[in-house]
Amino acid sequence: MRSLHSRLLLAASLVLAGFLGATGLALDTAFRNSAEAAMQERLQSYIYALLAAADEDSNGHMIPPQALPEPRFSKPDSGLYAVIAEHHGETLWQSESLTGRTIPNAHQQQPGRRQFSELVLDDLQLYRLAFGVAWEDYAGEEALYTFTVAEDRAGFQAEVDSFRSTLWRWLGGMALGLLLAQGAILRWGLRPLRTVTSDLQSIQQGHSNRLDGQYPRELSGLTSSLNTLIDHSKSVQTRYRNSLDDLAHSLKTPLAILQSSESSGGDVQAEQSLIREQVERMDDIISHQLQRAAVSGRATLAKPVAVDKVVNRLLRTLDKVYLEKNITVERNLDPASSFVGDEADLTEILGNLLENAYKYCHGAVRVSVHTLDAGIEILIEDDGPGIAPEQVHAILQRGTRVDESVPGQGIGLSMANEIISVYAGHLEFAASDMGGALLRIHFAN
Repeated sequence: MRSLHSRLLLAASLVLAGFLGATGLALDTAFRNSAEAAMQERLQSYIYALLAAADEDSNGHMIPPQALPEPRFSKPDSGLYAVIAEHHGETLWQSESLTGRTIPNAHQQQPGRRQFSELVLDDLQLYRLAFGVAWEDYAGEEALYTFTVAEDRAGFQAEVDSFRSTLWRWLGGMALGLLLAQGAILRWGLRPLRTVTSDLQSIQQGHSNRLDGQYPRELSGLTSSLNTLIDHSKSVQTRYRNSLDDLAHSLKTPLAILQSSESSGGDVQAEQSLIREQVERMDDIISHQLQRAAVSGRATLAKPVAVDKVVNRLLRTLDKVYLEKNITVERNLDPASSFVGDEADLTEILGNLLENAYKYCHGAVRVSVHTLDAGIEILIEDDGPGIAPEQVHAILQRGTRVDESVPGQGIGLSMANEIISVYAGHLEFAASDMGGALLRIHFAN
């Protein structure tokens, strides 16, 4: 049962079978009870007819009926039988239909009381109704009698069997029709899932780039997430390809310089210095391009990263590195703020920016993290010399350094900015009220 269609169809079939089965049993029981009640009323009407046909003698004593109200009482083995018993249980009269048969007398019934029961007589199955009667003579004395009427169950059972057969045929036909309708409805309802599968196969075969079909509202979140994952995968592939292209292009110049130094025949010490310089440059280029290629980028299914934990971990490390500067750090961190992406990318961004703040400050740094309706905002401030507006473009270029007196390679800000851009974020520069630079990072939800 690995098919949704099969599982739903099986579940619906079981529910339908249970419902129709319970309905059939309820209707069958209700019909049988109704038929038995009708049988009791019919037997009671026979007893009233026998009472109406009874006569009395000159003293007012009862004379059993001579003209029977129902012809079957006069026909042997007709299936309808009657017995009148006296108070002591002795049979006073029985119908001619009982010729050659004997019905056991029912228990004496009090006047006006009746008892309905089933009775097996030889090869017959009967319904029997006993009714108590008090007959008063002219002297005012009452004589108690029990009128018993019995009828063969064959007619009753044939009626019940006919109803049952019709009922289950109709219910079976309805069940079959409903199952076919459910199968068609399920197939129609699950068609969008088959469409998504077909569209994904089309993407795998290179015939399409995205899931661009018209899908139901319930699948829009799934298809949107799949499109995001597809775009992210393409972005990663493009970034790796571009980084390799950039790496090859960036290495051309150092390699050309090294090749020219071999054929120049100049000063050996100068050549060694040149080679060492170009090797270090090539190492920086390779490191930079590898870091660019390793940026994960925002993924729809990425686990949120607590920003305050990353900030505190970096601050503890930087406090040890710059222990001699005795830097005071003010922290305004919202513990609810989270970054949707790779924790290594967030660490790379904040590590570069916080290290610059520690590096260029005079003695104070402030870090703030806020949760906004549109995302999160991270502010990094220091009391250093600051960044002039006309310097912003330059310092975002790889290898450019504003202050040559501070050690570094000039790629930290450009690296951080590139990673922020991959996550569709923004990096802004402004002046801090502490006197130095303010770097504002914004990531959308």
